[in-house]
Amino acid sequence: MREAGIAAKKEEPKKPSGAELALEYLTSWSKKPKEWKFQKTRQTWLLLHMYEKEKVPDEYFSILLDYLEGLKGSARDVTMQKAEALMKEYDNSDTEDPALLEKCERIRKVLQLLS
Repeated sequence: MREAGIAAKKEEPKKPSGAELALEYLTSWSKKPKEWKFQKTRQTWLLLHMYEKEKVPDEYFSILLDYLEGLKGSARDVTMQKAEALMKEYDNSDTEDPALLEKCERIRKVLQLLS
């Protein structure tokens, strides 16, 4: 290949996605609390995507609820405000979409936990 002038492509190791890193962070918080370190980026990703079942599967959502119990300060306040706003938005829509109903159930759980 070198003689033909074709550069061989090096296989770059696949970098984990934001979702994988965030779920790994959550698992570490749950299973290895002594080794766990707070990471604002991972927490932000989890808070942004926690209502989406495709991004945060059910088995992680239960861990996330435990994690949210320790949420403090503005992160807690903002999470509550966003959850309340989403709940109002979905209450005003009369859709029967199963994905939306699952999302509403998650929002309810977060609101119950944080209030």
